[in-house]
Parts: sequence; structure tokens; C-alpha cells
Amino acid sequence: MESDDVSLVRAGDLVGCRYRLRQRLTHPEIPPLPEALERQPQVDAGRAAVFGLLPERRALGDGRGKAFSRLLLDPALPVAEREASTRKAMKDRTTLIVDGALTGDIDGVPVLAEIDILARQDDGTYLPVIVSNHRVARPSQTATMQFIPTRRLGLGKPLDTAAKPRHHTVDGYRVAMACLLLADAGCASPLGAVVGQDRERAYVGDAARYVEALREALAKPTPTRPLRLKQCASCRYWALCEPELKNMDDISLVFPGQKARPLRERGITTVAETIAADMGETSQIARAWREGIPVLAREDFIPAQELRADVEIDVDMEAYLDQGAYLWGAFDGDRYHAFATWEDVGGADNQAEEENFLAFWTWLQSARAQAHESGKTFRAYCYAAGGENHWLMASARRFDSIDEAEVRAFIASNEWVDVFSHVRRHLVGTDGLGLKVVAPVAGFVWDDDDVDGERSVALRREARLGDAAAREMLIRYNGDDCRATAAVRRFLSAGAPGIPRLSSL
Repeated sequence: MESDDVSLVRAGDLVGCRYRLRQRLTHPEIPPLPEALERQPQVDAGRAAVFGLLPERRALGDGRGKAFSRLLLDPALPVAEREASTRKAMKDRTTLIVDGALTGDIDGVPVLAEIDILARQDDGTYLPVIVSNHRVARPSQTATMQFIPTRRLGLGKPLDTAAKPRHHTVDGYRVAMACLLLADAGCASPLGAVVGQDRERAYVGDAARYVEALREALAKPTPTRPLRLKQCASCRYWALCEPELKNMDDISLVFPGQKARPLRERGITTVAETIAADMGETSQIARAWREGIPVLAREDFIPAQELRADVEIDVDMEAYLDQGAYLWGAFDGDRYHAFATWEDVGGADNQAEEENFLAFWTWLQSARAQAHESGKTFRAYCYAAGGENHWLMASARRFDSIDEAEVRAFIASNEWVDVFSHVRRHLVGTDGLGLKVVAPVAGFVWDDDDVDGERSVALRREARLGDAAAREMLIRYNGDDCRATAAVRRFLSAGAPGIPRLSSL
């Protein structure tokens, strides 16, 4: 959510691009991009789901001596008003304070902590609880964490569970900032809590472990000039930063973020200097970028035989956050096959997700078996196998109808091919080698070129509500990703015709 006081530093300002804070302070009039506004309902829905689980009164076993009260603040109120209400509620010993806000000074830096939930503890301190769309814990056979059921915040005690934390920097900063400001108010709990994708649990941890990192982040000076990062394309201030970077001919235009660090250490800060330095591939990439060439082929390019087979299936998967895969798509060279569920995903007993995955897996293995019986070679392909491999194995582990050993053997076989590994081996990109970069060079065009992974999350939410157009777009987008993967394979197997070799520049 947007704060009405842009002069205060928030936890999110300390992660990723630090120049964004300076731009926000200088240009408070620039609104969020439409893509960011599309993501906001997802954030709001997560918060609403958590708030809907919070207790409204004592439970039967809590006893009459257990006082309980709630205050729900309007997040649209000015920060000063929300803070005054938050501090008064803490003074009044309110059990749960929702959408509270605290401001203050941490090591000389004025900050704002917007705290989703403040839960009063028996000792009079307040446990800050933030809501995140990250997965903040994973099951573990060796580690133990504590959590408080969301329905018992302000009433229940922490419980042990076999899990290990997943750290996300911005979540840690949010917890630490809240705890430090609560300490200034004299009511800080030594603990902080995060509700992640499992809305039923607030995972509890020692807030102190994030404090040193927060202080270090606050101590770093805000940059005085932009630096291109991967996230720039989705930033509201890119229209301001890009001309400034081009004016400086900054090397980050070609090598974003830390990729330019070795060059800067050598005193090379511009694209022109990189080209003139005659450093082999690095200089050739900079020259290609200058000439508007998105992809180059390496000189030793020899097409791999495994990129083609008698029977070829190109696969792409769509998952909702870190909860489960809802769409498995496959293109057999003639026809695209979509296996989709619009029901909720996640959990070990999700019948709809299990049936959908089983239908996909059965179809894929049937095509494989038929090829073998006909004496034909078979291969299935995907672009960057990390996501597909994760959900293949995660689904096999969760669902009894799938043989986990069979899935593991398939992934390890030479009949499951990661096309991206071949792209990375044989091509060089001046702006990465993602599918959306390489497939157009191979001659492929998406029907919906404005859809990406982030937008698919918003479309999924609309599809869950029964929006037929959103469902059709998701399936069309997934189908195009499958066809794009096939186009890249054919392009590579033909020797990447029509694109320059590195040595030619």
C-alpha cells in the first residue's frame, strides 16, 4: 500500500534498488504502474484472508479472566492518524491491533513501520505479526519452529512444529523495524511473527536476528545515481532512470547489477569504454547491445542431437505462488493439450490438483510408451527445468496416485530435456536469454505479448472467480510458451540461422 508520507523510509525501500527511494522522495507525483495495481488485489486478498481468521472474542477454554479487545484501523487513513490510534490502543491494552503504524528514528533515519497485526502478550508486550505472500516455512524432519494459529493470535501460546524457516529479506526487515519501534515505545516482545502462504499459521522467531542486518541496510547511503537492475523494467521510475543511464552510457545498461562489478573494479564504467577495451566476449556483447542485436551465437556452436526426436512434446507449467501447479500444458507438434484446474491448489489432500496432475502425467507417459512400442525416439522438453522439476517432484510426493520413483527416473532420463541449458551453452544475450528474448529471434510471436509470470498470478485470481476470458488467456499464454519452446529447439537444431557469431563483431 502507498504511504501518504513519502519522507519516511520503509522496509521495502531497503531491498533491491536503493535509488528508488531517492526517486520516490523527488517525484512523489509518479503513480504506481498498472502492473503494480494489478498485483495489489492479490496482496489485499492475502491480508483479508488472514484478518478473517483472527479471533473476535475469548474461546471457551480461555477463562473469564482473559481480557480481549480488537481494533481494526483503516489503512487508507493518514499515517499520523493511524499512528496516534495505534499508540492509544497499545496504552489501552487492546489485544489485537490490525493495520497499525509506528514511526520513529532508527540510528538517525526516520522510518515507518506498517504492522499488519499487533498481538498483545501476557507480559504486556506486543508481538508484531506481518502478512507476506512468501512461503515462510517448509516441512522438515530435522528442524523445529514455533507458530501460533492465526485464530489464536492474542490468546494462544506458541506451538512446536517440524519445519524450517525460509528467509526473505524484506520480511525480516519489516519484523525488525517493527520491533525496534516497539522497543522505543517500551512494549517490544523479543519475538516477531510472519504469516506466509499458509494463512492458518503465524510462524514465530527471534526478531533480534534481523536487527543487525536492518541497521546495516539503514546505514548505507542512498545512491545519488541510478543503476540498472533486473527489476527496472517493472519500476515506475524507469522512464526517469533510463534516459539518465543512457546519458551516462552506463555499463549497467548491458551488464545489470553485480554483473558489471569486475568492469567497475578495472575502472570501466561506460559501454564505450567496454567496447574499446577489446576484452573478447565482454566487449563483443557490449558492441552487439549498441547495435541492437539481442542474441549472438558462440563460434563453436554444434547443434545437439537431443533437441530433436521422432516424437516431441514441449511442456510448460503454471503454478500459483508456492502453493501448487494448476496448469500443465503440452504441445505435440500439431496440437496443444491443456490440463488445468481452477480449484484451489496446495495441501496433501487436494483432490482437484491431484486429478489434474495425474491426467497430465498419464497422458505424457502414454505418449512416451506409444513411441517406444512403435520403435520411435521420444523426448519431452521444457525451457529452464527448475520450475517443472520442482512441481513434478512436489506433486509426486504429495499425491498417492503418482509413483515418486517413476517421476524421479523420468527427470533423470535423457528423454526429459532442458532447452535452456542448450541455449545458455550456445548463445549469448545482450539482455538475458529468457524465452521471451530468444523465441522472437527464432521467429516466434506470442498472441498475448503483455502476459508474463507476474500477470499470470492476477489472471489466475480472476480465473478462480469464474472469469472465462482470464481462463482462456492463461491457457493461450501457456500454449504459446510450449510452442515458443518448440520454436527455439528447431532454431537451435538448425544452427541458429541468421544471427551473428561472437567473432563477427
